[in-house]
Amino acid sequence: MHDDGRYDDPRVTGSAGDPVSRETDHPSWSLDGPSHGSSTRPPDCDPIVQRDTADPAGPGLPAARPASDGLPRPGNSAGGRVIPIRRNPSASARFEAAVPQQPTPDAVPDAAPEPVPVTDTPASPAAAYGPAATEAAYVSRETPTREEDDPPLAMEAMRAVQILNPSGEVTMPRPERTRVMCVANQKGGVGKTTTTVNLAVALALHGNRVLVVDLDPQGNASTGLNVPHHTGVPDVYDCLINSVPLEEVAQGVEGIPNLWCVPATIDLAGAEIELVSVVARESRLARAIAAYPGHFDYVFIDCPPSLGLLTVNALVAAQEVLIPIQCEYYALEGLNQLINNINLVRQHLNPRLEVSTILLTMYDRRTRLADAVEQDVRNHFGDKVLQAVIPRNVRVSEAPSYGQSVMTYDPGSRGATSYFEAAQEIAERGVKEPVSRNA
Repeated sequence: MHDDGRYDDPRVTGSAGDPVSRETDHPSWSLDGPSHGSSTRPPDCDPIVQRDTADPAGPGLPAARPASDGLPRPGNSAGGRVIPIRRNPSASARFEAAVPQQPTPDAVPDAAPEPVPVTDTPASPAAAYGPAATEAAYVSRETPTREEDDPPLAMEAMRAVQILNPSGEVTMPRPERTRVMCVANQKGGVGKTTTTVNLAVALALHGNRVLVVDLDPQGNASTGLNVPHHTGVPDVYDCLINSVPLEEVAQGVEGIPNLWCVPATIDLAGAEIELVSVVARESRLARAIAAYPGHFDYVFIDCPPSLGLLTVNALVAAQEVLIPIQCEYYALEGLNQLINNINLVRQHLNPRLEVSTILLTMYDRRTRLADAVEQDVRNHFGDKVLQAVIPRNVRVSEAPSYGQSVMTYDPGSRGATSYFEAAQEIAERGVKEPVSRNA
């Protein structure tokens, strides 16, 4: 035999009618069954039966395609022809495990499926798995609760509705007497005006009658409540210097029916110098508030960042002091002097005065300094520190540019939610017996 692509076997050259493939190395290999060679099948060969038509006995096996050109095809005879295929034992051991085994009719006694009723309405996906699988889906650990499953926009909308209180019900308790609160801190930029405006709006939205007295010559509280405070507008300066009644100066805040504001103009900058020669200069504001004919649940006094006569007037008129503290070191540095001045006013001018509330503002949770300041303030003042903490929030800073508080500008923001919690905590602390709803 020569290796020139041909076999010397006469069957290959055509002298005999038994063709032999070059890859065939078994003597009993045959294409035409028993008529060519031995009929004994080698042990490593499996028969594959191909049928021209679908066989009912073999469900799931497609019928062999008939020859379209009329030429004979191996295994396409009418009776089905057995074609032995060589099997690689190593390959079958490597791949047979990945092929799913189909059940045979012999293995399943009752193989006939039950008829499925046809309905007009499509079945739900959960019904396809039965009631047991449906119940198991609700008890899975990965299944979120109804509260956790709500999208963030839905949660924000719920908070906005809670803060705005469209029904107008009295949801925060009203005090038995008027609470006059002075928001003071000689350190500038700690959030005195922002705290005054947002707490006042939050309490007014929930049924309390609130008056805001802007005692800062900059007039930022008037700007935040969208109250005119340009030159020529009656302001708190007229009350302190010219003894104008407070009801003639107070203006209602647009959009919030239970809130009034006494504005401050630039004329208030010279009030400290003019008050030096006035009799009973420290109690001018206290007499003006006491002479107001109406009744308020809360009176918030926004103090300037100083310890001058304007701040002293606020401390004499107030019963409680609310100190906003920025969560930084500089805010703590001047706090000792403010406490000393409050003690002096209590001893000589207003014995009812007390520091009732400490509010942490501009809290940045990304820094360890904010945590350290919070711990120091809570260790020193104890229960006077509100549990609500005001974080740094862009919406709080954007709201004054639109003449609004953050409560009405973006009621679903974190800043509005924090101030709402602080106002609710202040209302609950100052009332022994909460007033019933719609009172």
